[in-house]
Amino acid sequence: MTAILYPVAANAELAMAGPLGRAAREREAQGVAGEAVVFTTDPVGPAFATEAAAQDAYAGPLSEAWARLAEQILPGQKVAHAEPSFADGRRWPEPTQAPPRTAWRLMVSYWRIATAERPIEAPQARAARRARQALDAETVRAMARQPLRPIEPQQPLDIGLFEVRPPDAPHIVMPDE
Repeated sequence: MTAILYPVAANAELAMAGPLGRAAREREAQGVAGEAVVFTTDPVGPAFATEAAAQDAYAGPLSEAWARLAEQILPGQKVAHAEPSFADGRRWPEPTQAPPRTAWRLMVSYWRIATAERPIEAPQARAARRARQALDAETVRAMARQPLRPIEPQQPLDIGLFEVRPPDAPHIVMPDE
């Protein structure tokens, strides 16, 4: 089985147009870039109404394993959440609304140079809300797309009901029968 050689570049557009090189692993990517790298997946190019149109436009990159199409809900739409009904042997009711409008985007996975300019680094929503910051629409979208991060480090897990720490070795958790 061969490893996927991901492009090494400063941003997704350069990853498609002219990467510095290709690497399968972080260490190799650091050697190509000459500095720290971060693995990331970013959207590139315009959105297409149909999957077929996107496939026609990106036939070349889609033949590579590091590029794929993703369907995204267009911004500005309200999506109603369904409640389970458990009626007539069915868990979910028949949809009452038309599905939300979507678009197809090309997603490129690549090794991004860590010092390179990054798209908007938004603060966490919780911190921004507490600070009562005035946020523009693009910052709010960036906050919604970023991964969740903990406020503080995770506390150590408690031991279970049938586990004990022996007095002579408190760093060990043993099952208690």
